[in-house]
Amino acid sequence: MTSQLWFAIFDFLGIAVFAASGTLLAHRKQLDGFGVLVLASLTAIGGGTLRDILLDVPVFWIQDNSVFYTIAAAAFFTVIVLRIYGDLPKRVLLTADALGLAFFVIVGTQKALDVGVSYLIAVIMGTFTGVAGGMLRDVLVQDTPMILKQELYATVCILGSAAYIVLQILGLSQLLSMAASMSFIFCLRLAAIYWHWGLPVFGDRDPYRVKK
Repeated sequence: MTSQLWFAIFDFLGIAVFAASGTLLAHRKQLDGFGVLVLASLTAIGGGTLRDILLDVPVFWIQDNSVFYTIAAAAFFTVIVLRIYGDLPKRVLLTADALGLAFFVIVGTQKALDVGVSYLIAVIMGTFTGVAGGMLRDVLVQDTPMILKQELYATVCILGSAAYIVLQILGLSQLLSMAASMSFIFCLRLAAIYWHWGLPVFGDRDPYRVKK
């Protein structure tokens, strides 16, 4: 298979996985069927929509309505799994989010490169693609967005996107660059969750503490 075909596969896998993560969160929040579809869709297309608007290109789901079939199928499958197995551990949601992050960051980076933007902007667009949908999802249900929590999140996206670009500059094929950088993002995000890796916190951890 060609790199372009793999690129399309990774894109739809990212949509499916992020739709599943939105469905899992909707279940945890005890939302109805409409709420499930809203969270699944917002998670799956939010980042890509923002990317396309900023890049001034046609929004991907307007051109390709099969995106919504993928979202619906992923949400339906996730609901069936939840019906069979009941509540799943939170780590399942975090793992699904990490996997979707890996797919979307690299897909977003490549789509930005295809438009002809600089490497810096491509990294920013890749990061937006990965984090924006999940951020909108969390805000909608009044959760603290994962990007604002202590464990590395946006940093993982930036490093993974930059690694993808560097690997191609060094002459690695597009497919291998995708596979390597996606694996890097997924593994680093899971490691950050497991070992609570985060950037240094600046300022007083307790701003209301009375200083003597």
